[in-house]
Amino acid sequence: MTVTENVPVPSASPAPVPPLAARARSIGGSPVRDILAVTARPEVINFAGGLPAPELFDAEGIAAAYRDVLAELPARALQYSTTEGEPSLRAALAARTTARGLETGPDDLLVTTGSQQALSLLATALLEPGDTVLVESPCYLAALQAFGFAGARVVAVPGDEDGIDPEALEELVLRERPKLLYTVPTFQNPTGRTLPAARRAAVAEVAGRRGLWIVEDDPYGELRFEGERVPWIASYDGARDRAVLLGSFSKVMAPGLRLGWLRAPAALRRACAVAKQAADLHTPTVNQLAAARYLADRDLDAHVARVAAVYGARRDAMLAGLPEALPAGSVWTRPEGGMFLWARLPEGHDTTALLPGVVRHDVAYVPGAPFHAGEPDRATLRLCFVTQTPDEIAEGLRRLGEGLREGLREGLREA
Repeated sequence: MTVTENVPVPSASPAPVPPLAARARSIGGSPVRDILAVTARPEVINFAGGLPAPELFDAEGIAAAYRDVLAELPARALQYSTTEGEPSLRAALAARTTARGLETGPDDLLVTTGSQQALSLLATALLEPGDTVLVESPCYLAALQAFGFAGARVVAVPGDEDGIDPEALEELVLRERPKLLYTVPTFQNPTGRTLPAARRAAVAEVAGRRGLWIVEDDPYGELRFEGERVPWIASYDGARDRAVLLGSFSKVMAPGLRLGWLRAPAALRRACAVAKQAADLHTPTVNQLAAARYLADRDLDAHVARVAAVYGARRDAMLAGLPEALPAGSVWTRPEGGMFLWARLPEGHDTTALLPGVVRHDVAYVPGAPFHAGEPDRATLRLCFVTQTPDEIAEGLRRLGEGLREGLREGLREA
């Protein structure tokens, strides 16, 4: 009998897998996330992230809402839900929106997994590759990412310390034929500025007369420390049939809930719901029901007022320390609310080049260059003032001043 021995046969080298999509190769990651990863050491005072203060979360109230929902509605809370969102949550959100001056019914809303998902859904529903999107300058980073992934051409609208210039907006609409304008008009990220009411009315009028979608992102609007509330752009007549309003619980309840929503005209809202079905079917049911229960049992407005009072004191602490921390000739914003302020060092300074030396002093900021859709202003930077206490802010600014002075001295020696 012949015995055949099993001898391995050398195989050819495996063929390479197909490449990533062009959009995945061309869009970089978030510089903020990259900086947070580098500065995760506990000794670093981090002004880079947009992180709400965790000690101010109403952890007991949120935990009670989850306990009640899981005790009373376990089958519903743990089951699949509708794509549009839990009716009880949409009803509560509609009531809050109406009370703030924009008549809204539950069916006008789509619940999303954070307002960031709303941006992705809108990009899917509205944009073809090559379409033009108008944005503020500077602009929220993750919006630039979302529109970039959709293959859009992103163009910045000129403005000033108050925000978008409506006349410049109209000129760009006529020249570029954009699909939409994206704006964070209240306590903007990254600058902290607020678009005045007269400009909001003018932006709405341009959109109505020239044919333009407006995507109005409002994650920070309830965090007001001073001044009077300004109406949403979506509330002006010219924008009512073409404005999308985005909201979120991330900054007023807790970001870990990942709960946002969009209010949009019916046809666009339905298109976003179809896009959401393809993305995640629906936002987690238990989170939605817990948020609805929290709104029913607790006073969210009172909680937000307490948070805003603390944040206002922290803003004041940062404003008090900036003259000593930043080089002579620097300027910065004084936001009436929100989480961020924007600073500009004198001409010729590069905050990206200065950052590594600053991090060696155990403090961090976000350079301003990535926030620009067009030519970046390399002398700018963003500071978040809500995560640390006033004492920590004072120490962080002391370190920031030392790091900047050392970096500027080294730059002069190299020059």
